Amino acid sequence: MSGVIVTGPPKAAAKDVDALAGYGVATVHEAMGRTGLLGTHLRPIQQDTRVAGTAVTVLSWPGDNLMIHAAVEQCGEGDLLVVTTTSPSTDGMFGELFATALQRRGVRGLVINAGIRDTAELRAMGFPAWSAAVSPQGTVKATGGSVNVLVAIGGQVVRPGDVVLADDDGVVCVPRERARQTAEASEARERKEAASRAAFQEGQLGLDRYGLRETLARLGVRYQSHEEYEEYVRTGEGA
Repeated sequence: MSGVIVTGPPKAAAKDVDALAGYGVATVHEAMGRTGLLGTHLRPIQQDTRVAGTAVTVLSWPGDNLMIHAAVEQCGEGDLLVVTTTSPSTDGMFGELFATALQRRGVRGLVINAGIRDTAELRAMGFPAWSAAVSPQGTVKATGGSVNVLVAIGGQVVRPGDVVLADDDGVVCVPRERARQTAEASEARERKEAASRAAFQEGQLGLDRYGLRETLARLGVRYQSHEEYEEYVRTGEGA
């Protein structure tokens, strides 16, 4: 497998990345029209942490972390490393030493569609990571791959410079040219949710706030007393 290392790709503006970091993955996903999720298999090694950064992407051979070494050189302040492999892998391709090098360069975290190890050490040093597996299995450095190319994770394409946002719920990718628009849509969604939260705290039901009683009626869902329902179950009459 040959490859390429692309230098200097365009990136989302830092102010837009920081704006998106103020919102949860679920909010941003909804604000983008329920798109952008990198699947449900990427889980955090820590809790109560949210990060957003511009993607530096890595395409590696399974069980081979050579291209992660190459990618470190391409990483800088505000980036987030995104790694996947050419076919499924659970080997522990990333650990404490990589995190030390990346943290020194201002990288905000890691998303890896493969295995990770040294998880206790990563938590202790405050380097957030999301992975498809946790495994102590070692790797080699023997096969070429690519850095800063398009990669696909969970059916979602991630480009270098796109915004990747991760929290306890999962990981979402925001195309770099949509970062500002998505941040604004996320803010609007949060305002709407804040109003609903206040209404629910006062006792209003979602059925009424969202006009769902009409939806139930349109779908043919009926209200019956317990006695009416028991009679229907017994006799099949009254439907």
